[in-house]
Amino acid sequence: MAAAPKHQLSQNGTYFVTAGTYLKVHHFRTPQRLEVLQRGLLTVTRDFRWELEAWAIFSNHYHFIAHTQDDSANANSLSQMLGVLHARTTSWINRLDKTSGRKVSHNFWDTRLTYQKSYLARLKYVHQNAVKHGLVLVANQYRWGSARWFEGVAAPALVRSIYRFKTDALTVNDDFAQLSTSTFLKAAEHRRTPKRMRIMRNTTPKSKELASCHTRNASRSDAGRASRVPDEFLTFN
Repeated sequence: MAAAPKHQLSQNGTYFVTAGTYLKVHHFRTPQRLEVLQRGLLTVTRDFRWELEAWAIFSNHYHFIAHTQDDSANANSLSQMLGVLHARTTSWINRLDKTSGRKVSHNFWDTRLTYQKSYLARLKYVHQNAVKHGLVLVANQYRWGSARWFEGVAAPALVRSIYRFKTDALTVNDDFAQLSTSTFLKAAEHRRTPKRMRIMRNTTPKSKELASCHTRNASRSDAGRASRVPDEFLTFN
């Protein structure tokens, strides 16, 4: 069983990060593509020794909150880490769509969090972001975010405490129009929901388990072109 996150600011640095696709195009518009991007984020944060606290993955952007292990104030490894993620996902998406050299990833914005209340409010924002975008009614129903994991490993009192925080006054770069639920989640209907993701800090699901999950959740549009996620992408070796 995964240990619950501490939900405390790190002395080395705690960051809120948003990244988007070029021109906000919905490159990750199917369940399989969302699974790949989520797996990629979990993998690079593990490999670069960042401790994920919350994440939300969408068809044209994502958010996450994480603690850096870097002692420097500007988190030098963040650009390198996301560079690896974006290079790998761009290469995979372009192979899938048979579009060589296309620009997929655009930019990312990061904010170092230094106040506990601001940090906790942003945790709620990220956990609940799928509800904000109108994709689900309850955050833990969204498979490409951290709400289900968080609610499964954290004490109920902590969950209630964080979910009570107000987020209306937060300044977040989140002007990303989303596809309707019926457009990109229809392929996931009537499919078996994956078991709750068990993630400890610096730990991600095993590659074989995730490859199986990706195969089950592949959308009809992608199934013929890429029936499974390439092993080299899953392992990031």
